[in-house]
Amino acid sequence: MLYIALKFLHVIGACVLLGTGAGIAFFMVAAHRTGDVATIAGVARIVVIADFLFTATAVVVQPLTGLGLVHMLGLSPGDGWIALALLLYLVTGAFWLPVVVMQMRMRDLAAAALRTGQALPPLYHRLFAWWFAFGFPAFAAVMAIVALMIARPAIPGWD
Repeated sequence: MLYIALKFLHVIGACVLLGTGAGIAFFMVAAHRTGDVATIAGVARIVVIADFLFTATAVVVQPLTGLGLVHMLGLSPGDGWIALALLLYLVTGAFWLPVVVMQMRMRDLAAAALRTGQALPPLYHRLFAWWFAFGFPAFAAVMAIVALMIARPAIPGWD
């Protein structure tokens, strides 16, 4: 029963990471494309909340449930596909953590522009460009992790 519970939470966590990541990206890009400061400020505020509520929770749940499953199945974190998934998880974090900081800064810049009736400053646009660029490797790494969990391939030189 514990195995099924851990596996369920692990799969749900992966879905949350992919779904929230895709949703946040969609809504931030859509808001940005409007050019409307009020829309951008409102969406950025909600995106930051969603990232902390959903993504951060899944970020904590994934390694805990994954390592629990590894232990229950008698596997090793050093097994090729698991080690590669853990490495990709670190890559994801290396891109996601700066993205969260950028989102909070963009939220604050948009809120300040809305309060003062000014246009978004150049810093907002630079942050958005970096935020957009950082999203691709982070999302690709999560997709690769899911593929590894499904296929559990032997990786020459790692096994």
